[in-house]
Amino acid sequence: MPLVVEVVSTKWRDDYGYKLIDYEAMGIREYSIVDYLGIGGIRFIGHPKQPTISIYQLLNGEYQVQHFRGKDVIDKSLIFPEFNLTVEQIFQS
Repeated sequence: MPLVVEVVSTKWRDDYGYKLIDYEAMGIREYSIVDYLGIGGIRFIGHPKQPTISIYQLLNGEYQVQHFRGKDVIDKSLIFPEFNLTVEQIFQS
């Protein structure tokens, strides 16, 4: 499985912690966390908390993360290189 997308719920610690570690160990190339309510911890989505899409990409066996918010264009996917939408566009649909 090359891609996993999680939509954050009140159990956000699982998505940013346990699942991230598990998926990294399984070799999942790309792991995206869609936090449409901005409820994740500040160390995961920054301050001020706001709706965030985090894309974790497996490089040299470890995840590297990029965060996207508001008008940020998500154009960094390894799996979908032609993906080109803003966070606002995704959350408004």
